[in-house]
Amino acid sequence: MRIKSLAADGLHAAAQALHKSGGRVQFAYAWSPRGSETEVRYVCAVPDQRDFEVWRVTGRTLPSLAPVVPLLGWYEREMMDLQKVEFQGHPEPHPLILRDGDSTQINGGGLKSYPPTNGHAHLPAIETGDVQQLPFGPIRADVVESAEFTFFYIGERIIYYQPRLFFKHRGMESCFEGQRPDHAVVIAERVSGVGTLAHALAYCEAIERAAECTVPARAKALRVLLAELERIYNHLHYLGHLCHTTTLKVGEAQGKLLEEKAKQLIARLTGSRFLRSLLTPGGLRRDLAPDKWFGASLETLRQEFVAYVERLEASESHLDRLITTGPLSERIAFDQGATGPIERASGLDRDLRRDHPYAQYAELPLTVSSLKEGDAYARERVRMAEVEASFILCQRVLLLLEPGPIRTECVPPPLSQGLGWAEDPRGSLFYAVHIGSDGRLARVKIKSPSFSNWRAFPFTVHDTNMMDYAINEASFGLTIAGCDR
Repeated sequence: MRIKSLAADGLHAAAQALHKSGGRVQFAYAWSPRGSETEVRYVCAVPDQRDFEVWRVTGRTLPSLAPVVPLLGWYEREMMDLQKVEFQGHPEPHPLILRDGDSTQINGGGLKSYPPTNGHAHLPAIETGDVQQLPFGPIRADVVESAEFTFFYIGERIIYYQPRLFFKHRGMESCFEGQRPDHAVVIAERVSGVGTLAHALAYCEAIERAAECTVPARAKALRVLLAELERIYNHLHYLGHLCHTTTLKVGEAQGKLLEEKAKQLIARLTGSRFLRSLLTPGGLRRDLAPDKWFGASLETLRQEFVAYVERLEASESHLDRLITTGPLSERIAFDQGATGPIERASGLDRDLRRDHPYAQYAELPLTVSSLKEGDAYARERVRMAEVEASFILCQRVLLLLEPGPIRTECVPPPLSQGLGWAEDPRGSLFYAVHIGSDGRLARVKIKSPSFSNWRAFPFTVHDTNMMDYAINEASFGLTIAGCDR
């Protein structure tokens, strides 16, 4: 992580130059070192460089970069809500997380109490009498996470759509403050249950970079194995749920059965279906023994998956509902910060495992699938290809796994800082950590993939058919917990 101090009036020029060169601002956050002014930090990917560049700008009043880098719109609004940083010239200066008139105490990285929901969303003025407005949520059916969606539509045609999240914002970033770095892995594992391993891995990587410690080779290899197992079960669930929205009931049942088999295999190996209590800064908490039984069981699951995909690809009623549904163009995907399978289905060939390798990924053959169509079918096919690639990676790790230590001492010194990342099943996940003078965590910033993909999703809903909405949302594979962190 290379830190570069910039003046506020130089931000626009720096952002324009970065994007012109093919780079990308990944995310931004604010924090206030004790006794110092508020700093806003912009984490940037620079072309042909494996490390990330961080721009540091001091002050509570800054020019908004959202007109130049649209994906920063939500990050700036988050900072306006939680850290009271003012961004002049922001195109959407209304609250993102707090409700209108909220007086919730703000401290550090998040909320100290639950924000009330008695405000009104900022919606466009619709003047014609032919348009109907449908507010849906925040309470939705079954166990679906809480969110409010507002549709403006004529007949079946959606002309405008606005999601409103953060009804259950938990202030997770504040929960890290004052914790010992080795203890806080437990918090990272609970930010988003379906991304337990990825969150723990990105957090541990951040602490390890702050401590400048080297993780043993066996621990690095096992981290790859665990991360790919998490990707497999997430994508299997995704395929089953997508079948649910297209009313392919047999496909739904088979996909979720494969997900269950993957979780049972994971539980037999690790003791946890959701891969909890395995990682720690410096390596693993305990060793794992993926003997011959595991490789054989994994191959059996892979063969069942291949047969399942063949049946899905032969189900015309399923494909008819996906092809041309919810297209996301490459330009919008880039501008709005889409990540993971979403951006790769829209022609953006990016993957942290290959472009900014961590753990043992630099030593392993990785196939990254990308497509150009950008519709729901492309998003499904990218995930199918990723599952196949994950099976191959897992078997490769098993072949190369050598005996050895699984943990090294990892204690970040006071006033150190680190940036960690992982390619979550849904896309790029980052943790930025700052250690206080007492050796405990002073600030932790989480950039989750769903926070990025929810920003891009509405652009695929406008001017579409109401009957395709559920399919389109399912094709994104979004979580709300990743936003309500």
